[in-house]
Amino acid sequence: MKRTTIFLDEALERDLQLMASRERRPMASLVREALATYVANHRTARVAKLSFLGIGTSGHRDTADRHEELLWRDLAPHEPLPSVRRPRRAARARPRTRR
Repeated sequence: MKRTTIFLDEALERDLQLMASRERRPMASLVREALATYVANHRTARVAKLSFLGIGTSGHRDTADRHEELLWRDLAPHEPLPSVRRPRRAARARPRTRR
């Protein structure tokens, strides 16, 4: 175990001391137990946030094979980048007419 320092307000410390004396346990043991419970509940809550993963089940078995098609099917083609465009032809010079 590693020693650490925590800051408690006086009322919480009094309640913790009272609880420790009633249960005949050290305060440190109560704090460790409370923190372990808090951390375990926090981990469970984070995992529960990912419960949306199966919601969009489409029933299609080929979605993984067709993922590219499905991702890009609604996008319109776009113009090539300026660096890829072909250079424009120079305008032809008009023959000069005398006045």
